[in-house]
Amino acid sequence: MEGKQISAAVIKRLPRYFRYLQDLQKENVERISSEELSRRMGVTASQIRQDLNNFGGFGQQGYGYNVEYLKTEIGRILGLDKTHNMIIIGGGNLGKALAGYAKFENRGFVLKGIFDNNPALIGTKIRDVSVMSIEHLEEFLAEQPVSIATLAIPTQDAQQIANRLVACGIRAIWNFAHVDLVVPEHVYVENMNLIESLMQLSYRLNKDH
Repeated sequence: MEGKQISAAVIKRLPRYFRYLQDLQKENVERISSEELSRRMGVTASQIRQDLNNFGGFGQQGYGYNVEYLKTEIGRILGLDKTHNMIIIGGGNLGKALAGYAKFENRGFVLKGIFDNNPALIGTKIRDVSVMSIEHLEEFLAEQPVSIATLAIPTQDAQQIANRLVACGIRAIWNFAHVDLVVPEHVYVENMNLIESLMQLSYRLNKDH
């Protein structure tokens, strides 16, 4: 499947497949059909087959999918078989909550540093990781291999910090700031806008009235 363009919708569904397969493993389920998986996930069996066929299929007619094998393969496609060093910009409430989420390490995401410009936070520790001054960002990234930077900072600071991160070679930004970042094409941005998510819930509630 080298070089094949995979749609954003398929990529978005892959982590969900991984999660359900992980749950199936915990239930000691060894194999599952696309029909049974569709009932659990609320996705059509046809959609599941189409999604997985983008990467080779993985199933056998009359047998279904080997749960452990499929989970391993989807994990590999997602890059979960590799280690991804990450940093967090912003040591406030959101940054602390993200840094405290222990399951990151279980997926290969290793927190290497936290940065802030608040003197009251610099030098404090979050899960044994010291908060450093944002002034030392470039120096730190020159010495540490980091692939993902998380922005948990005010909107007005996000673009400037993103520019600094890009200049340091960061190629993936997990953006919690409420702004659409302007970055080069080779830099990937995943926006996590909590307000927009609430607005979507509000829309659905509003439709019911």
